[in-house]
Amino acid sequence: MSTPPRPSKANRREDARAQALRLKEEQQRAARRQRTFAVAGLVAGVAILAVVVALILGQANSTSLDKTAAPASATASGGILVGKDGIAGKSDGAKAGAVTVALYSDFMCPICKSFEQINGATLDQLRESGDIVMEYHPVSILDRAAMGTQYSTRAANAAATVADQAPDKFLPFMTSLFADQPAENTVGLSDDQIAQHAVDAGVPQAVADTFTKGTFTSWVGAATEQASKDLGQLGTPTILLNGTKLDAKVDWRVAGALEAAIKAAQG
Repeated sequence: MSTPPRPSKANRREDARAQALRLKEEQQRAARRQRTFAVAGLVAGVAILAVVVALILGQANSTSLDKTAAPASATASGGILVGKDGIAGKSDGAKAGAVTVALYSDFMCPICKSFEQINGATLDQLRESGDIVMEYHPVSILDRAAMGTQYSTRAANAAATVADQAPDKFLPFMTSLFADQPAENTVGLSDDQIAQHAVDAGVPQAVADTFTKGTFTSWVGAATEQASKDLGQLGTPTILLNGTKLDAKVDWRVAGALEAAIKAAQG
């Protein structure tokens, strides 16, 4: 039996080139298949992500006050009523025809601090005399100005916790926070500093220690969202007299101007 002749070098090179070409074509086909699978996977991933985002946004948009843990003293609109005796959640002792003064404030808002300094004592006198009932709305629109620390929310959560657990210390605690208000675009007060303000205002240490649990953080967010809906546009401070926004012509920075507007609202 004869042995078949060996392919020449030229033929071997041709066979090698042909084999290499076939291998390259197979690799290219495999790469195309992988790209197809990758694109399909990406499209599917984007679709899934879109669904997840939609669900998250839907849940966020559905946040409402009746679905969050609220302070026992909170109103349906996200306020904290304070009447003659200065206790959060109690409006007893008000005179007939007393004006409900709703005040929307952010603890990092410098204009809110000015409002407190100019009108706080007057509002206390009117409340203690039974001429008004205060409805405080602690909101959080300035978290963006706290360098990521969510100071407005943390402070409002602390205030809500005090209203719930130490209602007779609600007013002095708020006054203390405004007195030591941090500047915008800073990290704000630390959790320990907020707690110390509470203790200094007479809040039991055991209550102050719960601030970091964020018990009413969701309520603060929902109350802020509700305020935006109720007011159309939420700015702080916003003052309502018996549910009507304070006339823009009334300059509360002028001594006696706010009191005169309240007296007028009494009819």
